[in-house]
Amino acid sequence: MMLQPKNGLRGPAVGAALVSGALLLTACGSGGSSRPAGPSSPAASPAGTGTAVSCGKAASVAASGSTAQEFAMKVWIRNFTRACPGVRIRYEGNGSGAGQKDFLKGRTSFAGSDSALNAAQITQSKSVCTDGGRAVHLPMVGGPIALAFNLPGVSRLILDAPTLAKIFDARITTWNDPAIAKLNPGATLPSTPIRTAHRSDSSGTTDNFTSYLSAAAPGDWSYGHDKVWKAKGGQAAKGSSGIVGQVKKTEGAIGYVELTYALARDVPTVAIASGATAPVDANVLTASKAIAASTVTGDGDLVLKLDYATKAAGAYPIDMVTYEIVCDKGNKPATWSATKAFLTYIAGTTGQQDLSFEGYATLPATIVSKVRSRIDDLS
Repeated sequence: MMLQPKNGLRGPAVGAALVSGALLLTACGSGGSSRPAGPSSPAASPAGTGTAVSCGKAASVAASGSTAQEFAMKVWIRNFTRACPGVRIRYEGNGSGAGQKDFLKGRTSFAGSDSALNAAQITQSKSVCTDGGRAVHLPMVGGPIALAFNLPGVSRLILDAPTLAKIFDARITTWNDPAIAKLNPGATLPSTPIRTAHRSDSSGTTDNFTSYLSAAAPGDWSYGHDKVWKAKGGQAAKGSSGIVGQVKKTEGAIGYVELTYALARDVPTVAIASGATAPVDANVLTASKAIAASTVTGDGDLVLKLDYATKAAGAYPIDMVTYEIVCDKGNKPATWSATKAFLTYIAGTTGQQDLSFEGYATLPATIVSKVRSRIDDLS
């Protein structure tokens, strides 16, 4: 099957995506998909895939949350509903925090989130998940958080964690600051004021970016990590689309967004000096290498612990994993058959293999296998 890259994907990113896509296809194999419980409509195949999809019962499934996975969701929903026209999937990218709240209030069948629920939220989920159930996390897609910037005349920019911490805390305020110049020898850096952009909404992207700053620059970042932005200064914007839009139109701007948004708007991104032998660019291959070193935490859950302070060669350290949050049992009866079919599809080989072309990173094969088995056990 010939896959076509997303419009706007630049040459180097396409090359990385091709390699990452090959890794995913090799790692996942072809035998991991499973059928949902309960009666289902006849198997169908998305156009051109030749792979059967079990559709579940006809239903309208509501979900919301992470903007990081919006591009992936568009691909998944389009292909799944083409094969299963009796199922309607409505996904609102309103941010991880809002998605968590929607799910915990029973408004949606599942939530997309770039950060895990905390202990209090897990307890709260028991009022939504019937039959003694509780919320669990299914890691479904990964990717790099890129530092998009707008600095005319500067095509390549290198920064490290301490410098980024000071930039986003308004302690480094011009682009020709000595700390930035030291990381970019030979570059002509202007005296343009630095204009940072951060999320105004509760965001898993913010949580992961501040987790990186906390882990890699603990002496320079005093705010810990949180879904809500706490540092001083900067311009707030809603959603990743708001951030990349702000950067695109503002000279001297820098903001943190998922790589997919930077690629879609053709905005350059920062290379990170992580302590490895060479600075690491944000792409699906370097993110995949970092995510592959993650470990699973949680009791009967699949929450991944990322090493934000990694110094491994070729491993991009600012990454995130997006989870689909559902009940381990006691999911909404009217929509569960369709929901489980959709989750089975997106975790399967066909659902996963196209994502590198959208700027997403490979999840380890061992993790994908655990996700598929966990979906089988949900009810």
